[in-house]
Amino acid sequence: MVFTAKDAEVSRRAPRKSSMRLGGLLLTFVLALSSAPAFAQGCVMCYASAKGAPKDGQLALSRAILVLLLPPLGAMTFGVGAAFRYGKRRDRENGDTGD
Repeated sequence: MVFTAKDAEVSRRAPRKSSMRLGGLLLTFVLALSSAPAFAQGCVMCYASAKGAPKDGQLALSRAILVLLLPPLGAMTFGVGAAFRYGKRRDRENGDTGD
């Protein structure tokens, strides 16, 4: 079996790529674990802050949550709808019935 310079280069790159992927996975895992306590404390702090606010403040917080929720929810709904429409159009053009 004859090895070329290209084969040698590919064999040198493979371990490096897998070790970089493993390192990235490990870094993501460590960052995810280190941020968990911050999310838990934030929930308690927000709840205590909202509970201590007057009724007008609580109503304003509820409205603010809805206002901040609507744009991402609308964008996701539009994106999923467009994806399904595109998929159906593609299937019709290819002659697939989907059954």
